[in-house]
Amino acid sequence: MPNTIQLFAVDFGASGGKCFAAHFGPDGFRMEEVHRFAHEGVVFHIPDPSGGLVERMYWDDTLLYQEILNGLIAFRVRFGPSLDGIGLDTWGADAALLASDGELLGKVYAYRDHRLDGMIEEVKRRIDPAALYRWTGIHFQPFNLSNQLLWLMTRRPDWVRPGCRILPIPSLFNFYLCGVWAVDSTWASVTQLMDARSKQWHPGILKALGIPPDLLPPIVPPGTVLGPLHRPLADRIGIRPAPVLAVGAHDTASAFAAAPVDHPDRALIISSGTWSLVGKLIPEPLTDEKALRHNFANEGGIGNIRFLKNCMGSWLAQELRRVWRRQDGRETPWKELDDLTMAAPPFVSLINPDDPGFYNPPNMEEAIADYCRRTGQPVPASRGAYLRCVYESLALRYRYVHEEIVDVTEQPARVIHIVGGGSKNHMLNQFTADACRMPVVAGPAEATAVGNFMVQALGLKWIHSLGEAQPLIQKAFPIREFQPQNPEPWEAAYRRVLPLFAF
Repeated sequence: MPNTIQLFAVDFGASGGKCFAAHFGPDGFRMEEVHRFAHEGVVFHIPDPSGGLVERMYWDDTLLYQEILNGLIAFRVRFGPSLDGIGLDTWGADAALLASDGELLGKVYAYRDHRLDGMIEEVKRRIDPAALYRWTGIHFQPFNLSNQLLWLMTRRPDWVRPGCRILPIPSLFNFYLCGVWAVDSTWASVTQLMDARSKQWHPGILKALGIPPDLLPPIVPPGTVLGPLHRPLADRIGIRPAPVLAVGAHDTASAFAAAPVDHPDRALIISSGTWSLVGKLIPEPLTDEKALRHNFANEGGIGNIRFLKNCMGSWLAQELRRVWRRQDGRETPWKELDDLTMAAPPFVSLINPDDPGFYNPPNMEEAIADYCRRTGQPVPASRGAYLRCVYESLALRYRYVHEEIVDVTEQPARVIHIVGGGSKNHMLNQFTADACRMPVVAGPAEATAVGNFMVQALGLKWIHSLGEAQPLIQKAFPIREFQPQNPEPWEAAYRRVLPLFAF
């Protein structure tokens, strides 16, 4: 084992991507960002046979692949050709259909595409919901790969040719880098197709949905070395053909792995970004009737289960900002928007962030205004008021989900760990402490990349457990604490919003 290793991580979110370099050595662990870029789903309006227009949303996989290469080039420019590992994580939905020779068949759909709007009910008509939840432990969400593949098999069966494969988003880019077909168990766990206990594709589910078993790639444990970077690609970039590893490729798995949690049974973890993944670490799946009723997911972790719920996160604020960018012809800096938010009066209007109307509306500002009218509340009077409504509602939603977790696990949290990009939002951190009446520990901000690196280090035998990773993480990153304040108005607001949450 060498005295030092250098690693490269790619973290693809649904609105941007980042590439990082990490150094492990006798002096510990450090990492730095080497490349960052923005991206988003691209919307097309396509004429259908009736003469109407169908909206479709796709990812630009070519752009994303090029940004991986740009990141590797930036790594080589800064640190030279020596590289010991490459790991990639992404959001937890979407896949590409490839021919047997590796050619992409069609575009890569984005999970907010409206073709999935009615697919949950179609899945439930084919499989008893209680049995499906008992087998997979995964909640019912429109973006589940189970829905996406049922749509493929029923609407586009002619696309599924002999020898073709479905490759989940992280597997697609790993295939581009090293030519290996595989998916790690953290990502496979969220598809609603994997048996939560055997960690293999469930044959009964595949049969019921009409999915050929050989359409899906093999499932491997996090930390598996897939293969070396293609030699021609490595030579073109000017780096060593380092091993590509299947890390905790679902970004939430990587983020939860980086949370500096001392006592998992007493910690609520929120991976805060476009989505807010609110949950806790448990040793085994919980798939009873109560967990199903609350629609919790048991997602595969690194030696544990992430018992959590997908809640809307900064998506609402991002979409408001996008609406205003179109109106103004310029991007308003977040600092300016934060100042407007703090200046707006508190608790004027509250929403359920997880209302289906906020999933992918044409105009988020209009969607929030319409929701307020329907629920008998004032329409926000300013941009700051819209954002204040969003952030206060998110904090109150976190409290509601925590109370649902307690109902299932009978283990109340004593501290909230917020990791990911949202941990830099000090205003939302304070709102969360106030709404939930618990201290908030915020950071690391780049938790997903940190977890990615730690799983690479595990796979390369640099460390031997995530327990060994915790001191490295705590030493490397500043952690900020927020104490609850001013509880009375938050209690009143929670009582107001409860009827909106209980849908």
